[in-house]
Amino acid sequence: MSFLGLDLASTNYSYYSIPAAFLITMAPNVYAMVLAGKNYDLNQPRRTEEICAKDTSMPKPTLQKISRAKAATANGFETLSLYAASVVAANASGVVPVSKLNTLTLGYVVSRAAYNFVYVVAQDNKKLASIRPLVWAAGVIIIMNLFVSAGGKV
Repeated sequence: MSFLGLDLASTNYSYYSIPAAFLITMAPNVYAMVLAGKNYDLNQPRRTEEICAKDTSMPKPTLQKISRAKAATANGFETLSLYAASVVAANASGVVPVSKLNTLTLGYVVSRAAYNFVYVVAQDNKKLASIRPLVWAAGVIIIMNLFVSAGGKV
């Protein structure tokens, strides 16, 4: 099985998914920084939303995107450590085949990218709002699958 030229059937790429998940978790925060522009304070980055809200020239939809981007990053960090632990557990237990491990870890990374997109960009459309918890659940199910697979091998 190959994906983007990677041999997912025999080469274990799962550990690479942890820094990939970290970068995907940080992406919405970088987007919020760009949207905030001059209002982004490197000395007090956690006050970005507050500072932007005081800027009367900033459009409300932009403020909402900044808020959602910061929330998407926070949500990503809430699950990132659990994900990393599940990858380590799956590797330590020798989950076989490697293709399953690669597929699950790739699935998690894709689910986080989809979550960020749905939360930050697609939430402008109220009809798409219900997709966000489904995408989040997919990522959590993958984490649990990794842990259960690891537990079944011990």
